[in-house]
Amino acid sequence: MAAHVTSRADPRQWGAHEYFKGASNARTARRTGAGLRGFRGAARRVGVIDAGSSAPSRSPSSSALAPFRFPAFRAIWIANLASNMGSMIQSVAAAWLMTELTPSHQFVALVQASASIPIMLLGIFAGAIADNFDRRRVMLAAQSAMLVVSAALTVTTWIGAMSPVLLLCFTLAVGCGTALNAPAWQASVRLQVGHEHLPQAIALNTIAFNLARSVGPALGGLLISLTGPAPAFALNALSYVALILVLLRWRPDITPPKRTPILAAIATGMRFCAQSDPLRRILARGLVFGLGAASFQALLPSLVRDRLHGTEIVYGLCLAAFGAGSICAALGIGAMRRRWGSETVVGASALIFAAALIPVAVTRNLPLILLASFVTGAMWVSTLTTLNVAMQLRSPESILGRCLSIYQAVTFGGMALGAYLLGLVADLWTLPVALFAAAAWLALSAPALRIFAPMPGRDEGRVLP
Repeated sequence: MAAHVTSRADPRQWGAHEYFKGASNARTARRTGAGLRGFRGAARRVGVIDAGSSAPSRSPSSSALAPFRFPAFRAIWIANLASNMGSMIQSVAAAWLMTELTPSHQFVALVQASASIPIMLLGIFAGAIADNFDRRRVMLAAQSAMLVVSAALTVTTWIGAMSPVLLLCFTLAVGCGTALNAPAWQASVRLQVGHEHLPQAIALNTIAFNLARSVGPALGGLLISLTGPAPAFALNALSYVALILVLLRWRPDITPPKRTPILAAIATGMRFCAQSDPLRRILARGLVFGLGAASFQALLPSLVRDRLHGTEIVYGLCLAAFGAGSICAALGIGAMRRRWGSETVVGASALIFAAALIPVAVTRNLPLILLASFVTGAMWVSTLTTLNVAMQLRSPESILGRCLSIYQAVTFGGMALGAYLLGLVADLWTLPVALFAAAAWLALSAPALRIFAPMPGRDEGRVLP
């Protein structure tokens, strides 16, 4: 059994009078409300309801910003935003550094793949660890490990000892930390806000990630153009510190989990996912989408270098456009699912993503590629957020970490395999051929999956109300 969580998280676990010393609860609430008021209008539509549900009421409990009333969620959300910003800056620096170390498209694509491969290989073990141990401690261990690796990456780059293989080893090591952290992180959302606000909390975490994705790459491109990649790596190392400190302050009220042997725990999670028809279909959608959608981010550094003859700033701007599209999609995804349903959202996102790859393959026009980046970012988040929420709502609390880790292993495994194969195609033929192949895969698979692996209906297989 995993840690027991009540249906409503208790804000007093991080009482405002304790976390914000020297201020009354009323003053804290006023400051929090003032800080969020400008964000409320756009984010009001974020409320995430599974396909086929009716529109939520506008009661305080169903507000898109309701999770921010919990001090634990609020503090972790802010710290995680800073950490994600650092990660985006580091990813830009690593990808662009690889273009300077080698002309190989495959090596450049492997930078993206190396961040996903550990999630595929280690994610299921990480899910069992998240269900067998205190999830807060698991996150602390993962964040601390990534801090050490990023510091070593900084030093190695600073002294000029970096090589393509060594850079892949470092990004692989950071990916291992991400693989360990991700299931515990996603499963801990219930500890922060409880079941009632879970969809809104997932959407807000998606916004935080994609806000970092929007701003971080542009900052990263500017930073490495002025100072080189080493300071960008150092900035990411520092970004882990804030999240580590916040996690040290967080003391959720949990029942210690009942530990089971890791292999037996993994078998339980895999057996549940294999026996659940709705989960099997969700996993199939994640795998197929990941195979084709990995093309854009994996090949973008080579595209900017070889076809646009751009600099690291141009690369950062393309990623920033991708992040901006992600934010817009995260703000509206709840309303889109309520209106059209999860199947339509996921299927249409794959088709639009495929269409957006065509101008990227045939043009050298930067504004058009920036527009395509915006569209692919929106479709990326529309798909992955829908799949994530569908998975969480159909996974029991006792094996939630394992179910989420299996979903991530399948989806990110598809991305890693797609990045490797498309990088190989680009080396054997050309970049446009690789992009056309990815577009064809997404366009042909979308109607087939609608028939053979449709998204679950509103109440199909749900374990949460």
